[in-house]
Amino acid sequence: MTFNEILGLVMLISMIGVIFIGFPISFTLLFLALAFGWVGLGARVFDLAFFQTIGLMKEETLAAVPLFIFMGYITERAGLMERLFQAFRDLLAPVRGALYLVVILTATVFAMATGIVGAAVTVLGIMAAPIMIKAGYDPRLSAGAIAAGGTLGILIPPSVMLIVMGPVIGVSVAKLYAASFGPGFMLAMMYIAYTMIRSFINPTLGPPVPEDERVHDTGQIVREVFVGIVPLAALIACTLGSILGGLATPTEAAAVGSTGALVLALVYRRLNLEVLKQAMISTMTTSSMVLFLAVASNVFGAVFSRLGSAQVVTDALLSLPLPPMAVLIVVMILIFLLGWPFEWPAIILVFLPIFYPVVLALKIDMLWFGALVAINLQTAFLSPPVAMSAYYLKQVVPQWGLSTIYRGMADFMIIQVIALVLCLVFPQIVLWFPSVAFR
Repeated sequence: MTFNEILGLVMLISMIGVIFIGFPISFTLLFLALAFGWVGLGARVFDLAFFQTIGLMKEETLAAVPLFIFMGYITERAGLMERLFQAFRDLLAPVRGALYLVVILTATVFAMATGIVGAAVTVLGIMAAPIMIKAGYDPRLSAGAIAAGGTLGILIPPSVMLIVMGPVIGVSVAKLYAASFGPGFMLAMMYIAYTMIRSFINPTLGPPVPEDERVHDTGQIVREVFVGIVPLAALIACTLGSILGGLATPTEAAAVGSTGALVLALVYRRLNLEVLKQAMISTMTTSSMVLFLAVASNVFGAVFSRLGSAQVVTDALLSLPLPPMAVLIVVMILIFLLGWPFEWPAIILVFLPIFYPVVLALKIDMLWFGALVAINLQTAFLSPPVAMSAYYLKQVVPQWGLSTIYRGMADFMIIQVIALVLCLVFPQIVLWFPSVAFR
């Protein structure tokens, strides 16, 4: 290997080590890229950083990121998730394990209105945990259902993660959205099946909603279901339907969704200056984090590639005496392991460009690969030590210890791995809907 190739590998190892110590990811990536790039490339590294930044900011799809984030925050602050939860709870109250079913159904529907995992887990914890505790639900299974259900927003469109991933792997965001529906809904059904089966085998884990917590007026139940589900369903249909139907780009659909969320918040009388201010501040904070990390990662990746180290990694993986499927499994295992210490932005923007040439050389369908990565990256929210879902949930449900929450999430991580294996063995789970939607 040449000096520059070794320098690039040292830069990569240094990045992992420094981030493990606790330094901010974005600043670490930018500093290391410029420092190591100066040694290996000289002053050209600053030209490279400038052109990479300008090129990334011209990516029109990224404009959808702040719009979808704003839509999610407005939807959450408009109380639409609470109404949805209440509608499902009133409807399913007599069923054994009802609250598990309500949590996962609410999370699945709400995931199609917002791709913000933190908001979903937090609101679900606030709404569901108190009544679960009161009804005598198993803390471990309850924590796992809330945390796992909340992470569906990272996979089911309009996921912000998929918007960021599309340009990285050269796949249309609309097609990536279509490819993620199958795995997303399959995971939701597997979560439901697991919790319901356990509740029916052992009724003490998930009894029906207590009588004093139920609504017995059928008219009121129907009214609550209509008010809680129909408006949100209409918002989802307008947003995602326009993308999948080819009527709008993701950015245009995000603008429609943001406007629709504002209208619903106004109709429900939950929109005021304070709500709007908080939603805008939260949107700016989250969007700035994602986009600044995108810039820093893009510069880091460009320097790593220009030093020649990316080609070394590609050649090393391709030289393994393994068939293409086995190499793909190796890549999936590496991404799974990276999901333990790193969150999804770092993996997509730093490590995915390293694996991309390998997958391309193996002639693997990039749409399939993107969906597999998306399923895999849910582990970043469900696996310690990062496991952000655990901290979101612990913050709003202090009665549950972190060890209880971690054990609950571990059960659903196993389900997730099974789903990933199914999508590897049966690619049509991923590819059927895109083939129908984009003939």
